[in-house]
Amino acid sequence: MAKQFNAKTFNEEAFGRYMQAVPDVKRNKLLESGAVTGNAELRNLFANQTGSYYGTIPFYGNLEQSEPDNYDGATDISADSTVTYTQGVFVYGRAKGWTEKDFSYDITGGVDFMSNVRDKLIKYWYNVDQNTLLAILKGIFSMTGKGNVDFVNNHTNNIAQLIDDAAAKVGPTSLNTTIQKACGDNKGVFNLAIMHSQVSTNLENMNLIERLKYTDAQGIQRDLELYTWNGRLVIVDDSMPTVVVDAKYIRCDKTVQGAKLVKESGASGDGEVNKADVTDDISDIAADEYVYLLPQHTEYTTYILGNGSINLEDIGAKVPYEMARDAKKNGGEDTLYTRKRKAVAVPGFSWTNKSVSSLSPTKAEIENPTNWELINDGSSSTKKYYDHKAIAIARIISRG
Repeated sequence: MAKQFNAKTFNEEAFGRYMQAVPDVKRNKLLESGAVTGNAELRNLFANQTGSYYGTIPFYGNLEQSEPDNYDGATDISADSTVTYTQGVFVYGRAKGWTEKDFSYDITGGVDFMSNVRDKLIKYWYNVDQNTLLAILKGIFSMTGKGNVDFVNNHTNNIAQLIDDAAAKVGPTSLNTTIQKACGDNKGVFNLAIMHSQVSTNLENMNLIERLKYTDAQGIQRDLELYTWNGRLVIVDDSMPTVVVDAKYIRCDKTVQGAKLVKESGASGDGEVNKADVTDDISDIAADEYVYLLPQHTEYTTYILGNGSINLEDIGAKVPYEMARDAKKNGGEDTLYTRKRKAVAVPGFSWTNKSVSSLSPTKAEIENPTNWELINDGSSSTKKYYDHKAIAIARIISRG
């Protein structure tokens, strides 16, 4: 039976069905939000080609919004050509095993430790997928170069650099401002925010988010670590990126309390600072500008996603689950092995596969911005890039 952990009776197919049936509210809400979705084209691509770790998907670009010609019987009609894009996509594989000794069962009076492993598997693999999601987001927001920076700059709302501490925290207008900056009149496509508990606590204190509830199998209503914020689902997770930033100078207006005048040299008093002491933080600072010394602080990243922001397709492994028994080692022990292979596509972005050392990219390689680029037509001269306003991915960097 599938629930028995014995190498002779283990049925990996039945076990797989059992694992899919185990409820995980947090994971289900993430999928229900529509931000992370499957993709049949992605699945078919890797099912039908020989090399099943990297592939490209071609698609048509939109018609150029050029000015039409005047139809007056005397003016020739000009014609544009359409642009074809290709998107690089990839597959990553992960595997993990757990071993439990027979003696552990005996010495504890029959505690089934392997059953505990089974019950925790859904949570374990959810966390793996979420770590991959964060690695993808880190990679695309670290991109440089023409075209790529248009996305990074327009889809980032960095309020952590504001001088006023209250303004540097996520507040009533932060979400709306961020998504409008990213996608303009298409801002309605966003439906999910993932944030650190420090950020959610600040929003709770301002009564800006509402906690969701669910009813368990016994009919008892319980609170979830899930919220809504301006109608968008919120997932609170302390694995979200945080970084402690040392005290640094930022530009400011001379009217700001604590502002310092930059001097070429010979600064004196609290109101002046030498240019050489500022250039590490602001390389292009000039004399006679004003700066403010922002104290050491923690910056929190909140990601906002929209429908189909990331395509994640489980393409399976030959043997996703299996049991092995070693009757000799440690007096007898069972090991459960698990394997996952998932295909990834991020609409608007192409996986370049430039810096990958094996047939499955590591987390560090997924984070590497050289493996990502905004989709373009591949032209060697003047490239045409995917419209960043069509990409429903944005972030807020705040001090809480």
